[in-house]
Amino acid sequence: MNLPATFSENENIINVIIESPQGSRSKYNYEKMTGLFRLKKVLPAGMIFPCDFGFIPNTKGEDGDPLDALVLMNEFTFPGCLIECRLLGVIKIIQKEKHKKEIRNDRFVLVPDVMQELDNLKEIKDINKNLLKGISNFLKFYNSMSEKEINVTGISGRNAAYSLIRKQRL
Repeated sequence: MNLPATFSENENIINVIIESPQGSRSKYNYEKMTGLFRLKKVLPAGMIFPCDFGFIPNTKGEDGDPLDALVLMNEFTFPGCLIECRLLGVIKIIQKEKHKKEIRNDRFVLVPDVMQELDNLKEIKDINKNLLKGISNFLKFYNSMSEKEINVTGISGRNAAYSLIRKQRL
């Protein structure tokens, strides 16, 4: 698969590739070598992804993977779905894996540009606080299943998030 650029033609729009759709128990990972999505794990019964999880193409975080994207929407997607998104902000995260040093592993929060009913969301502060707390709690539990500990160190708005993405673009 030939991945798209980080930014769409409009520099304000970010391309996101969905790996694990909202409501799914299945965690998929994109494999660069094959261009396919591999089933990595299945979450325990009763646990589902609270939003669409994916990545921002042609970027690289401290963990060596593309930057993580959380897409808020109320429509079904699928692994491999390309969504042009508006960036709302970033959940800043420090991750500690057993026998490894701490790394930064932020989650960028976005909404699809084509969803007019989400036009009211301009910044991460516009998102319901309980939804953000639920996502943070999910991330903590999800990572603990892989013996990773995460600490949310802050939440920053759109401008800070754009700056981070530009610095980590390939």
